[in-house]
Amino acid sequence: MTDIRFSLLSDTCRPLLDKFYREHRSPMRAVSQGQRWVAKQSQIVGALCLTPVAHGHWLTGLFVAPPMRGQAIARRLISHALEPLAGPVWLFCHPDLLTFYQQSGFEPATDLPSPLADKFMRYSRSKPLIALIKL
Repeated sequence: MTDIRFSLLSDTCRPLLDKFYREHRSPMRAVSQGQRWVAKQSQIVGALCLTPVAHGHWLTGLFVAPPMRGQAIARRLISHALEPLAGPVWLFCHPDLLTFYQQSGFEPATDLPSPLADKFMRYSRSKPLIALIKL
């Protein structure tokens, strides 16, 4: 098996990330502003997005191709993407994923920045969500 490389995806390659999400029937989309991180072998096998917000970042779009799951790709991708950042990182997740994110250093967020608090309220109307933070 080829080694997996973790790197920032350039703006010009953003369509490749959207293609990756579509190929796996994921509703996720690459952010237009912020950072897009990918895990690659010969092609993208995992991705996440980081959008600047309130002196920190909002993590969205974490997805690993189903055949590649169970190899700690998501955990390693999070680690690489968050390593150079300063400030908190927030995310919203389904309650079933709480343990996974806690193993990556996230904990329940008791206070969200205003833009995220508004999104959280809106998104949680249609599905169960937990807001998490990593300081």
